Amino acid sequence: METLAPTSEELSMVVHTATPLAQAMPTPGQVWYASYGSNMHMDRLAAYIAGGTPPGATRTYPGCRDRRAPERSIAVELEGCLYFATESPVWTGGRGLYDPTAEGRTRGRAHLVTPGQISDIAAQEMYKDPGADLDLATVLRDGRDELGPGRYETLICPGTIEGIPVLTFTAPWTLRDVEVLTPSAAYLRHLAGGLLESGPWEEQDIAEYLAACPGAAGHWAAEQVRELLAADIRQ
Repeated sequence: METLAPTSEELSMVVHTATPLAQAMPTPGQVWYASYGSNMHMDRLAAYIAGGTPPGATRTYPGCRDRRAPERSIAVELEGCLYFATESPVWTGGRGLYDPTAEGRTRGRAHLVTPGQISDIAAQEMYKDPGADLDLATVLRDGRDELGPGRYETLICPGTIEGIPVLTFTAPWTLRDVEVLTPSAAYLRHLAGGLLESGPWEEQDIAEYLAACPGAAGHWAAEQVRELLAADIRQ
């Protein structure tokens, strides 16, 4: 019997998980950039890649040297915890950070890009000028590389998907080391919309997930987060 290949719509409903690194990897021609924050939205990611000002933002990004859109984008779940800490000057309230050592699972969206593109995205996240390629040898060997003390200057490789390394950015500290901070309504709405755009998660599921994250837990109920998302959809 002939087996039909899954459609693009069916693939968008699959949640991918990373296979832990078994050994050091050479730098490949492509990597998965896993975003668990605002870059889950394609229109915001487009500003990081092609340059420009994302909708609702005040900062203009120079973009990547290679301005091609990601070849693919997939929904992912990573081992570790999403939490909110340190105040965001853009959104106010706590910003989303990822602790791969904490208990839990972090949902996000992984974009298939080149090493040069993720280097330039990382530079813009670090408020630096893009243009220099990151040395990925350490993170592809150890799963972690602290490039600086900033809140998105630690590079993490949770593993591989389809044999391609997954890379994301976070702070050098852990959830245990920092005081959590309640995220703003605007930021939670944006994250909820990004998760919904990613494909497989339903509104109630998204609301329960975000409301349970440290920083939001005890301050935001799932019903309130769902109402934020519903208001965003109605606009």
